Amino acid sequence: MSVYVHSGMASSLEITSKGQGSIEVASGQTVKLECHFTLAPEDLAPLDIEWSLLASDNQKEDKVVILYSGDRAFEDYPVMKGRVHFNMADPKNGDASINLTGLRPSDTGTYQCKVKKAPGIRSRKILLTVMVKPSRPRCYAEGPTEQGKDVVLRCMCKEGTNPLQYTWEKISDSKILPASAVLDPVGGTMNVRNASTSVSGTYRCKATNLVGNEECILHVNITPPPNTAGIIAGAIIAVLLILIIIAIVLFCCCRARQRKKYEKEICNEIREDVPPPKSRVSTARSFTSVGSHRSSLGSMTPSNLHEYALKPQYDKIPSSEDFDRPPSHTPLAPPVLPAPAAAPRMAGPNLSRMGGIPVMIPAQNRDGSIV
Repeated sequence: MSVYVHSGMASSLEITSKGQGSIEVASGQTVKLECHFTLAPEDLAPLDIEWSLLASDNQKEDKVVILYSGDRAFEDYPVMKGRVHFNMADPKNGDASINLTGLRPSDTGTYQCKVKKAPGIRSRKILLTVMVKPSRPRCYAEGPTEQGKDVVLRCMCKEGTNPLQYTWEKISDSKILPASAVLDPVGGTMNVRNASTSVSGTYRCKATNLVGNEECILHVNITPPPNTAGIIAGAIIAVLLILIIIAIVLFCCCRARQRKKYEKEICNEIREDVPPPKSRVSTARSFTSVGSHRSSLGSMTPSNLHEYALKPQYDKIPSSEDFDRPPSHTPLAPPVLPAPAAAPRMAGPNLSRMGGIPVMIPAQNRDGSIV
């Protein structure tokens, strides 16, 4: 309500405005602070009008907002520079009201209109509250929305001057809130106990304060509880399948390794049964022995013929058939027979009588080689 201050002296100057003494306005809007007055013929002094923002602390000074003095308006005070004007171009006609534009929350406070025309002085106080409209709220479900559990729906604004009030309503199906719903208009929550599938639907939350309102929409879907036993059984089966696959892979790897080892051992056994081939050096020696044997044959006489016949053929070159023949079929060396008695030497004359021709036989050593 308005507060009027009277001077101690009797005067006919009066403040006639009877409007509200408290005004709530949204931020960014424009407001008119009314201050109408009347003058009397005895008020002869110059007219002075002063609007000021009173300090909330008594130790601080009031701040001048706008001033009219000497038939001139002064509007360039830093408190609301460029955002305050008199409602009438000439306030001396009885209208000292002002218009405030582009309001901010910091403009909140008590404004005083003081009209002075000596000897009369009157003033009026108006409480202005600049409020912020609610911002668009955010609606969401807190926690799981499962059947049989408590479901909490929350609505919250980031901006907005208190007091803020939140209201919930269902705008789908029966448009009736669940019977178990508990509402908190200040906190903006709706708690539904032991939720059922009938709770599913579309809800609207509206945030309201003295200067405006905003709303949001939330779609709620109550789902059946998950099959915990099925999930556990599926997890166990999956683990078992993984273990079986790992076991099969390990078994195949071990089997392949054993097979390679067995094949390697078989190859080694086959190579041990086959005798190594003769080297070129031994073959050359064999041919040398054969040559010497042939030279010895050239010097054979009837007396030593039986020795060559009975001598084992060690110098014979083995053929592929000899390698392929099993050990049991290897021919045995012929038995050594006693040498026959040496033939009696015949003298040269006797040999000539018998028609023989003397032949010179070169000397030989025991192994038959020519000396």
